[in-house]
Amino acid sequence: MDMLKAIAIGLPLTLLVTVLALLIGTVVALPLVAGLRSSNRAVWLLTRGIIDLLRGVPPVVWLFILYYGVSIGQLKMTALQAGVVGLGVVSGAYLAEIFRGAIGSVPQGQWEASSALGFMSSTAWLRVVGPQAWRTAIPSYTTYAIGLLKDSSIASTIGVAEIVFLSNQYARQSGEGILIFFIAAGVYILLSMPLGIFSRHLDTKMRKAVAR
Repeated sequence: MDMLKAIAIGLPLTLLVTVLALLIGTVVALPLVAGLRSSNRAVWLLTRGIIDLLRGVPPVVWLFILYYGVSIGQLKMTALQAGVVGLGVVSGAYLAEIFRGAIGSVPQGQWEASSALGFMSSTAWLRVVGPQAWRTAIPSYTTYAIGLLKDSSIASTIGVAEIVFLSNQYARQSGEGILIFFIAAGVYILLSMPLGIFSRHLDTKMRKAVAR
């Protein structure tokens, strides 16, 4: 296996882990946000405890727990499944905070206007509050996606054959050492740049809109 081929083989799994973990994280974040906004003290405390636990333990530890410790009958998670689920659930805790902040930034007047127009709570969320909160959350959401792209390399610790795993394997077999890791770093930068530019563009656009 040559150097560029190792990177090319690992690239699809890097992207797959990132995208699936981000999707899982988004889904997990929604009930957590609801819990953080609950007026029920017990629900709030439980949700806060779950989020603090997920954020307080290093992601690599969660991956080890899922891969080596979780089994249902004869079923056992594959490395890819453990990597995606582990990173996805941890992402949910961070995204919940992003979404909570975005929802909190929606002016109270928008809620009151929705109520005055007779919108049901679900309608107000879908048509008024949700779109505004999402626009506010997008820059932070995109920035987090960039971080998750880099964190996908953690999955290499349990054997997911993504870029870092195959780069390390190539370096061990070829004896060429560090060069392939510089190439891998360049690939991560190239993948991150469009997201970074998009995030900064949205952030600048939102700041101008707020200033008007």
